Amino acid sequence: MTMQPVAPPHLLTVAEYLAIGEIEFGYSELAEGRLVMSPSPTADHNRAAFRLGCQLEPQCPPGTEVNFDLDIDLQLAPADAPGTVRQPDMIVVRHDARQRLRREGGVVRASELLLVVEILSPGSRRIDCESKRFEYADAGIQHYWLIEPTEPVSLTACHLAGEFGYQDAGPVTGTFTTAEPFPAVIHLDELI
Repeated sequence: MTMQPVAPPHLLTVAEYLAIGEIEFGYSELAEGRLVMSPSPTADHNRAAFRLGCQLEPQCPPGTEVNFDLDIDLQLAPADAPGTVRQPDMIVVRHDARQRLRREGGVVRASELLLVVEILSPGSRRIDCESKRFEYADAGIQHYWLIEPTEPVSLTACHLAGEFGYQDAGPVTGTFTTAEPFPAVIHLDELI
């Protein structure tokens, strides 16, 4: 019989969350010290993330890379306070962040990210569009993309606008072209 990890009966720091380890059913995140479980993604969700990564990776600037489902310490609280760790569907991160993880362990830091991407699904839509939008902005992540994987597939590109948080021009369908955080062209209809 396998024992499931048990969270302490208090709000967790990032270090305490990481000490719990992997949770067998679904995946977990840490929101202001509270353990949050999310359902496993659907096949369409996973396919959209994979296809987006295939399009985006060759367009990434030198010294950066695409990664999937990695824990991100949003660095919103001191190390001894209840923390927030999110697991975006996809990130573009500096290559040296993965090298640091290999040497030191831990998780990716918000300060190491160029881009965070969430693929919307019924079980996470509100969290992705509201909670994470505010948290990622508070963490100083400059660019946040939201992908709606139902036809017509759309992408909403949010950019940090100082004290106003994220601003966006609304969803784009067909082909998404951007210069920020680096020049890229994404063919959205090819994601599903």
